[in-house]
Amino acid sequence: MPAPGLVIGGVVGLQGGAALTTRLYPAVGPAGVVSLRLLIAAVVLIALWRPGLRWDKTTWAVLIGAGTLLAVHHLSYYEAVDRLPLGAATTVEFTGPFLIAAVGSRRAADLLWACLAATGVVLLSATGSRLDAEGLGFAALAGCCWGGYILVGKRLADRIPDGRGLALAVSWGALLSLPYGIAQAGTRLFAPATLALAAAVAILSSVLPYSFQLEALRRLSPRVFGVLTSLEPAIGALIGLLLLDQHLTVPQWLGVTAVALASIGATRSDRGRQRDDADTDAVRSPATTPDP
Repeated sequence: MPAPGLVIGGVVGLQGGAALTTRLYPAVGPAGVVSLRLLIAAVVLIALWRPGLRWDKTTWAVLIGAGTLLAVHHLSYYEAVDRLPLGAATTVEFTGPFLIAAVGSRRAADLLWACLAATGVVLLSATGSRLDAEGLGFAALAGCCWGGYILVGKRLADRIPDGRGLALAVSWGALLSLPYGIAQAGTRLFAPATLALAAAVAILSSVLPYSFQLEALRRLSPRVFGVLTSLEPAIGALIGLLLLDQHLTVPQWLGVTAVALASIGATRSDRGRQRDDADTDAVRSPATTPDP
């Protein structure tokens, strides 16, 4: 599958899983959802990849960093989803990847797209009583962690060329989040009905998306990966509407649209930059023919 298809498939899985987790909130709460999701995903990935423990210190540092960012991202994101409509929470969270996509660019057009995306986030954040400050804070923290994970995940994908690194990173994230889940849900975490639904969530929103994304990160730069995740806010809003009956206001839909347009523009700008770089390289390294 082409790398862009892997990224979009991962986004759909993540948002679909986030919608499904709302059925678990009454039983175990957001922290319980995160603990079960990461724990089950870790068991599945360990069984699939059987990673060893013989890695150098630098690789272990990358593994622990990736797992920590995953755990904090999940805890903060699901706390945000518990307080905000799915589309709004995802749009605020998306600012992290978008900043990764924009950092380092010297094209004026990219600044325009960044400003348009920021305008969209403001529209989402400043409308409706449902968008409480605590939820927005959790969503912003999730965005910071997701942006950090893109950078660390790229290093992880480069250092370990298969799913063993992901299995260990998710396992570490599960260990970090489990105490919070137990504190919030107690023995309800291990009820059979809860475990069955949590297993579906783990496969849909952790095992498949993170495997897709790690493979995509092997083929793409963090900047391009951040651009390709641009449709996540719109997909989140659409899934929230279809599956959760979460109706956004007109200004909120304008905010989602602004972020999506900024993402499309940034993608086109990135393609133009790549063509310019290729043309420059061609001029600097002209083809030569052997002497007769």
